Amino acid sequence: MSYQSINPYNGELVMSFDEHTDQQLEIATTTAATCFETWGKLSFANRAGIVSKAAGIMRKRAEEFARPMTLEMGKLFAESVGEVMLSADILDYYATHAERFLAPETLQPGSGEAVVESNPLGIIFGVQPWNFPYYQLARFAAPNLMAGNVVLVKHSGTVPQCAIAFEQLWLEAGAPVGAYTNLLISHEQVLAVIDDPRIQGVALTGGVVAARGVAERAGKNVKKSTMELGGSDAFIVLEDADLEKTLQWAVWAKMNNMGQCCIAAKRFIIVEPLADRFLAKFKAAMEALKPGDPMDQHTTLAPLSTEAALVQLVKQVDEAIAHGATLVLGGKRMDRLGAFMQPTILTDIQPDNPAYREEFFGPVALFFRVKDEEEAIALANDSDYGLGGSVFTQDVERGKRVASRIDTGMVFVNHPTWTAADLPFGGIKNSGFGRELSSLGIHEFVNKKLIRVADINSVV
Repeated sequence: MSYQSINPYNGELVMSFDEHTDQQLEIATTTAATCFETWGKLSFANRAGIVSKAAGIMRKRAEEFARPMTLEMGKLFAESVGEVMLSADILDYYATHAERFLAPETLQPGSGEAVVESNPLGIIFGVQPWNFPYYQLARFAAPNLMAGNVVLVKHSGTVPQCAIAFEQLWLEAGAPVGAYTNLLISHEQVLAVIDDPRIQGVALTGGVVAARGVAERAGKNVKKSTMELGGSDAFIVLEDADLEKTLQWAVWAKMNNMGQCCIAAKRFIIVEPLADRFLAKFKAAMEALKPGDPMDQHTTLAPLSTEAALVQLVKQVDEAIAHGATLVLGGKRMDRLGAFMQPTILTDIQPDNPAYREEFFGPVALFFRVKDEEEAIALANDSDYGLGGSVFTQDVERGKRVASRIDTGMVFVNHPTWTAADLPFGGIKNSGFGRELSSLGIHEFVNKKLIRVADINSVV
């Protein structure tokens, strides 16, 4: 069974699901292709009615949707509820704005008329990760469905209950069968889906290794793709930052979703005058986190998503130390049931240390002290990743100047990198290509068709 709900809090197997057979996959793809013939021709208002109803269902039953998220991947229950509400916001956002975003654009040629239409492509295939089980689906499905596409989705094998719940949501909201289809499929079947000529685009959120395989296959089939990958976001603290408020955001930026977030702060780059005080206070705050049942509102340290994720993270920390890093805090799994990792801080990480280049997906913070703003910018940019980042300073104009020099897709000033329906999301370098959310996200998988009307007697 490759689709299993295993509660990382206690290691218990909750439920298992069989993979789709090739015949089931073919039926699902055929159904989606048939659905597109009608869904793509519906008015924006008709599609918006269904998408808005789905948002309303999520809000009304937020705790019901949140529960399997916590049970399957260990997210603190309050964070799970928050993710459900964020997902509903994304659905409503596109239901409200899609028609305006995709309105025909009138051009001004020298003579005659010209207009650019945004037409749906057909079936878009999404490969999605476990760390935000509904949010990832919402930001992929909402713009594509509102654009008139239909979607096939291969979700992570560790969150099958969330995947199935999201598919059922669309049916309950009144979407026709085939508009949104969840696929419980193998890696080999993923490649077969990409090869299928009925598939018109591919969107993946995941790691670089998976992206290389999926992007290569999409390219071989001459299909548009978007890749939202990992990150090693810099959290820059300049010497004039408000230390107490910045520290509160630092803990949130590192520990939201237990650090299992592509835009989590991973490299804390602190200018020398504040470095010692920041590190001491940051260590104390991390030490104060309380492990426990993620369903318990008093718990502040949840388990990692899986046993495998924990083993990998401990291995990375051990390797970092073996290559010269100093362990300031934590570094090991907790001596208790479940996939719990000690909050960890590493310092003295040199460029020849593997940790300097890696992404640490969990409660591990890499601490760097720098002499000034210029050194902070240089270190932030010395990364194979380019997703997000943040700059903390009481001089907002200075913060904006520094942000402009950071080589990433997103930079926040005086706030950790985060997400909202109306903000574009995506990166550069090994963090991928393409954008999701905002007005940019809905334009990724549409045909920008030019219609030109010219005088038959005009000169070429």
